[in-house]
Amino acid sequence: MDIAIIGSGYVGLVTGACLAKLGNKVICVDNDSGKVSALKRGQIPIYEPGLKELIKGNVKNKRLSFSTSIKDAVKASEVIFIAVGTPDSGNGEADLTGIEHVAADIAINLKSYRLIVEKSTVPVETGEWVKRTITTHIKGKAAFDVASNPEFLREGSAINDFMHPDRIVIGVESKRARDLLLKLYRPLHAPIVVTNIKSAELIKHASNAFLATKISFINAVSRICDIAEADVREVARGMGLDKRIGQGFLNAGIGYGGSCFPKDLEALVSIADKMGYDFKLLKEVKKINEGQKDAIVDKIKGSLWIIKGKTIGILGLAFKPDTDDIRNSPALDLIRLLQREGANIKAYDPKGMVKARGILKKVTFCRDPYLVCRGSDCLFIATEWNEFKELNLLKVKKLLKRPLIIDGRNIYEPEKMRKLGFRYISVGRKDIC
Repeated sequence: MDIAIIGSGYVGLVTGACLAKLGNKVICVDNDSGKVSALKRGQIPIYEPGLKELIKGNVKNKRLSFSTSIKDAVKASEVIFIAVGTPDSGNGEADLTGIEHVAADIAINLKSYRLIVEKSTVPVETGEWVKRTITTHIKGKAAFDVASNPEFLREGSAINDFMHPDRIVIGVESKRARDLLLKLYRPLHAPIVVTNIKSAELIKHASNAFLATKISFINAVSRICDIAEADVREVARGMGLDKRIGQGFLNAGIGYGGSCFPKDLEALVSIADKMGYDFKLLKEVKKINEGQKDAIVDKIKGSLWIIKGKTIGILGLAFKPDTDDIRNSPALDLIRLLQREGANIKAYDPKGMVKARGILKKVTFCRDPYLVCRGSDCLFIATEWNEFKELNLLKVKKLLKRPLIIDGRNIYEPEKMRKLGFRYISVGRKDIC
């Protein structure tokens, strides 16, 4: 099939590359000419395991190309995905300016039937506005359909998530649109939920808000475990073996972050408010998530006594491992809170430092984890990269001013840390002092 992806960010690039791998001819469009030029040279603007190789292979096989022209993409493609950003506008609502502009540009260039598919995460009823925008700007009498096909890609495993999805959700209004999308996704052999557009739009926000709720719930439980000297990992394991609950997203830590959970939770609260429903549960989820960072700072204070003038080593800047995405990263929030207390910060992340340098001020960025440890008063684990799990802990102990590790991701075993002579403080587990 001939496919256009408007928006060559994280979702657009992964979607385009994967659809090309399935044998389709895909054009990825972006209004950033610099990004498009870089993509044509084989330079990928984001880090995602396997993506560079996948793009390179599909470009070589002439199934994937890049352009700045929506006009050319509309002319060449029967199915057009809108995958532009929908950032928080500042009041909890999604900023849909990019969606509107793209819909208008598609309409101006529409000459014959096209299926326009929302791939971006958008609030319920956006499909109606996309349809209205196209109807307003279209110059001829070309037929078109609008559909919703939300993405469920996890950074760090996005290609696998696309190629082996738990489910595919499509919201449609016509048999023609349904049949096109069923044909497109048939090679994936995955369960397909066919529903109306509004339900499909809501499924994405509801899914992410629910997962954020699970994270905040286990973090709240971890606070009780800290006080009661229970082990939150065992509590989570005992809960997760119940099939009604499941083990996913029950890892206590420093809170959720990234580009999706915070934004989508806020958006669903805003959507509910507009419709006259006060979604108090989700407001509390956000409150717990923010409070978890304060609780971590309290742990550090309780370990160092005075933070002012101390050097704290931070391992991890990305909001999760296997990505360079630092958007809404709890690690960055934590660094700012510690700097406010007067701490000196040394930091390292395998992939996130380039982006972090442009955001964080007065931070010493180190080229490896051991330089972070050298001369630091304590070491804080903020992101659970495998590289950190495999550190030479005896070397770490020698480099630190004092053998103190505060583990915000529970990546080490307390008993092992005790035997190595560390003072080890984690989340929701009995501290080794």
